[in-house]
Amino acid sequence: MPLFFRKRKPSEEARKRLEYQMCLAKEAGADDILDISKCELSEIPFGAFATCKVLQKKVLIVHTNHLTSLLPKSCSLLSLATIKVLDLHDNQLTALPDDLGQLTALQVLNVERNQLMQLPRSTGNLTQLQTLNVKDNKLKELPDTLGELRSLRTLNISGNEIQRLPQMLAHVRTLEMLSLDASAMVYPPREVCGAGTAAILQFLCKESGLEYYPPSQYLLPVLEQDGTENSRDSPDGPTDRFSREELEWQNRFSDYEKRKEQKMLEKLEFERRLELGQREHAQLLQQSSSQKDEILQTVKEEQSRLEQGLSEHQRHLDAERQRLQEQLKQTEQNISSRIQKLLQENQRQKKSSEILKSLENERIRMEQLMSITQEETENLRRREVASAMQQMLTESCKNRLIQMAYESQRQNLVQQACSSMAEMDERFQQILSWQQMDQNKAISQILQESAMQKAAFEALQVKKDLMHRQIRSQIKLIETELLQLTQLELKRKSLDTETLQEMISEQRWALSSLLQQLLKEKQQREEELREILTELEAKSETRQENYWLIQYQRLLNQKPSSLKLQEEGMERQLVALLEELSAEHYLPIFAHHRLSLDLLSQMSPGDLAKVGVSEAGLQHEILRRVQELLDAARIQPELKPPTGEVLTPTAPQEPPESVRPSAPPAELEVQASECVVCLEREAQMIFLNCGHVCCCQQCCQPLRTCPLCRQDIVQRLRIYHSS
Repeated sequence: MPLFFRKRKPSEEARKRLEYQMCLAKEAGADDILDISKCELSEIPFGAFATCKVLQKKVLIVHTNHLTSLLPKSCSLLSLATIKVLDLHDNQLTALPDDLGQLTALQVLNVERNQLMQLPRSTGNLTQLQTLNVKDNKLKELPDTLGELRSLRTLNISGNEIQRLPQMLAHVRTLEMLSLDASAMVYPPREVCGAGTAAILQFLCKESGLEYYPPSQYLLPVLEQDGTENSRDSPDGPTDRFSREELEWQNRFSDYEKRKEQKMLEKLEFERRLELGQREHAQLLQQSSSQKDEILQTVKEEQSRLEQGLSEHQRHLDAERQRLQEQLKQTEQNISSRIQKLLQENQRQKKSSEILKSLENERIRMEQLMSITQEETENLRRREVASAMQQMLTESCKNRLIQMAYESQRQNLVQQACSSMAEMDERFQQILSWQQMDQNKAISQILQESAMQKAAFEALQVKKDLMHRQIRSQIKLIETELLQLTQLELKRKSLDTETLQEMISEQRWALSSLLQQLLKEKQQREEELREILTELEAKSETRQENYWLIQYQRLLNQKPSSLKLQEEGMERQLVALLEELSAEHYLPIFAHHRLSLDLLSQMSPGDLAKVGVSEAGLQHEILRRVQELLDAARIQPELKPPTGEVLTPTAPQEPPESVRPSAPPAELEVQASECVVCLEREAQMIFLNCGHVCCCQQCCQPLRTCPLCRQDIVQRLRIYHSS
């Protein structure tokens, strides 16, 4: 039998009581009662049915057990054909057998305190039933066949959900006692039900069109009256009557002896079959025990195998988790060191007096730019300068269009945006028309329009400004570090670990503060450049011809004298390499130390750090690119610059800012982080003051607090990733 289908076993005391009652019922001279109550039975045993059938028991008491059904399998109600009293109260019966009417000798049926939902219709066949007790069950109605119970004297239906009595109950003329819940009745009415059994029967008889008679008129002992009349009318007198009675008693005694002998034979047969059944049961128990041991052994082996596999899997998971934690710790340490170096570099730059000196030199240089000589006017390269202006304006307008499109998208719900959108469309159409024009027309138009010349000069001035370029590089570096910190924080949350949480939070706040400070410095530097441009414009009011073209050409050709002196003797490939890595601010250092490609190939990152290159990633990248150049020169000697070739200053061709970030790509290359709101697009927005990079441009518009730390968003900063 499966484990999940085992029935509750009776206790040892209940089992002994059952054996005692069964033996007591089989003894000679025992009465007609079989009492197996309080034996914790879940079903009536087969032996009880056999005992009732063989010994013709008249009373079966099975109350206070755990019965859920009256008939077990392979048993029939015909075995209880002689039963007159059946007591089943205090069990868990949910239904009675449909063929209950086969118990034609039944006089008392007690099923109080069970779980019965309905009575079978065959109950009406119990013609000798005198007492029916269905108290405290779950009955909702009574079958109409109860009207066929011609001998019913007591009926108890209280404690159920019955609200209506069947009209056929009026045909039960022998009913003396009817117990019900009068307050819950609907038919007959409560008032009638509260008046008693006689009132209820009178009401039902009236509803059925019958005449009511008291039950006492139907309870006369008819059989006794018949016996009395026969004895009074007999012509033979008392002597014949006694002789007949004596003969009748002798016949009864002989019948009793025959029945007794037959019962003994049946008892012996029953004991033989019982012994045979016990032997079979013992064999089955032995087989079941062996099968149980085999199953338990198999389950034990399977459990040990599963536990071994689970332990191996757990060890693998622990090792993987430890490895990930080590990687996270190493990454956090690297980020911490880079942030520390960045903060130190920022403090060093703040405290350095060279910045103030360069600003003063820049101011002097700008004042010198304001004076235009006659020689510069004559040597003006109009076509070349106009072409450079056209390229600068195109690039500047493209950048402004991207920024204006982003700003207009953020404020598209504001009513005042209509006019700005129309102006942007007009300028966009104008730029498209410029791109479609012939190159010579664009250049001639630039030569004629002073406003466009001024705009080109302003764009080149911002682009070539060293301080502005350094601020932009540091901003890009901080944006990359904030993106990495956000990814580490999300990864730590997925691994459910709180290690170094406070340190990362402090680093993120330090980077956020530094980013805000750099944004303010960038804005302040742009204001200073605009003031210089305003001063130049005030001095150009003399309407000197080609004023802005000459200023643009001078800005292209001019470099600080210190830089010219330091760059003398530097290799052209080394200068191009530093410009490509956005590290041209290290040109004076390389020129001062007379560093060449051959000398750099023999240096280590520590040597570069001693020279003044502080970024670790940039150190490795410079050394790697130098080695590549030297390897290529060995394969193709014509690529190597001749000895003694020096770099002469020419008009600088600035690489686009979006070619590479200022920080080295080998260390700061970061995987794309997805938006934590839509989980589809790439995270593009930095939230200040917290510093998290966790949302795309579309999802950040309705947000007022950061989705990760729930702090208020003071400022949003868009990240433009380079291709």
